[in-house]
Amino acid sequence: MTKRARVALATYEKAPRLAPDDRGLIAALDRVGIAAEPAVWSRGRDWDSFDAVVVRSCWDYHRRHEEFLLWVQRLADHGIRTWNSPSLIRWNSDKRYLLELSKSGLAIVPTVVISQGTPDDVVDACVARGWTRFVVKPAVSASGYETHALATPLDDESRANVARATALGDVLVQPFVDEIAREGEYSFTFIEGAFSHAAIKRAANGEFRVQTEYGGSVTPIDPPAELGEQAARALAALPETPLYARIDGVALDGKFVLTELELIEPNLFLEHSQGATDRLAQAIAGRLSHR
Repeated sequence: MTKRARVALATYEKAPRLAPDDRGLIAALDRVGIAAEPAVWSRGRDWDSFDAVVVRSCWDYHRRHEEFLLWVQRLADHGIRTWNSPSLIRWNSDKRYLLELSKSGLAIVPTVVISQGTPDDVVDACVARGWTRFVVKPAVSASGYETHALATPLDDESRANVARATALGDVLVQPFVDEIAREGEYSFTFIEGAFSHAAIKRAANGEFRVQTEYGGSVTPIDPPAELGEQAARALAALPETPLYARIDGVALDGKFVLTELELIEPNLFLEHSQGATDRLAQAIAGRLSHR
């Protein structure tokens, strides 16, 4: 009897059974002959016992950045196949990647990096660019962590928010995009480089962050084809095809403008698209078949 491949679906301590959207992967992988199980990345495991590790709901990686990257590197050092690849994970873990993609010709929300800065440095950068409303976030962050929408001049609370973000390290500063607050943010999910499905995320009343942790909603959509084609250009700029990717952005004057390219642990909204979980399982099986 042929031995079944074993795959670890990496998650974090607060979701030891995986995030709800990922749980269907276990059954979907079983249907293609693969034994899969959740595995908390930060706990001691015999990772060598798995044929591959698929990084999924590791939603604390930004709080344990160095530790997380060391874990990913150890997997690579032991020859354990990891998806997305360690090189993509390292690159994608710092939001400076947006500037690299911009140099490749992709439209992004204007972004400036403030290194080891202060609230005054952030304000000076905004004033120089005419941004009276802006967003500041750590260069290493996820799930809206220490992400703040502010306006000049800063009041005491706003200065405290900026100070907390800058204390964590380098920050990204961007103009506030009214279209996201008003119309929502597109999310395009790609599996093995092919478009799978799309959704639009909208913030709750009184909130600008679209993540569900802050009351945001997710609605499946059939997006305009031209926006999907423009979003796919972000994948073409990568050195390799990721197993999965979520490409977030906003439509400005009919043009897709990138806000995030998520290659580490994005919610892929698999539950919102019939067959998406099976498509991801089949892609994993396909990669495993190429020894």
